[in-house]
Amino acid sequence: MKNSAPVQPNVQPNIQPLFRGDCLFCKIARGIVPSFKVFEDDLSLVFLDHRPLFAGHCLLIVKSHLETLEDLPDSIVGAVFSNVRMLSRAVMRGMQAEGTFIAVNNRVSQSVPHFHVHIVPRRKGDGLKGFFWPRRKY
Repeated sequence: MKNSAPVQPNVQPNIQPLFRGDCLFCKIARGIVPSFKVFEDDLSLVFLDHRPLFAGHCLLIVKSHLETLEDLPDSIVGAVFSNVRMLSRAVMRGMQAEGTFIAVNNRVSQSVPHFHVHIVPRRKGDGLKGFFWPRRKY
């Protein structure tokens, strides 16, 4: 076969919902705490960050209580990051941004211990250059 793409395994991105009563993001996923929803499917929910770096800053959460990237089952990683990619494009278009900054904190700097991805619209000269990490030589 010429020019054929490799066959990908048919993995269903399915996970049983698990909620933690004291988790803010679980409460948002269940509709107990209001949010400004941007996107939702069976696996994830995207809403505007209540303390955005810039207008359009979104958070993608998985609907089940998982705390870190390492906690995501292999069966959903692809679907989660397909949603991240789709939202990155949508945020760029909707906010007329030049790009996006995508970030995941694992425990350190994770303000809510529930897996989430920051999708932040970016523009040249927006003030975030060097904002996050001091650079050092090895």
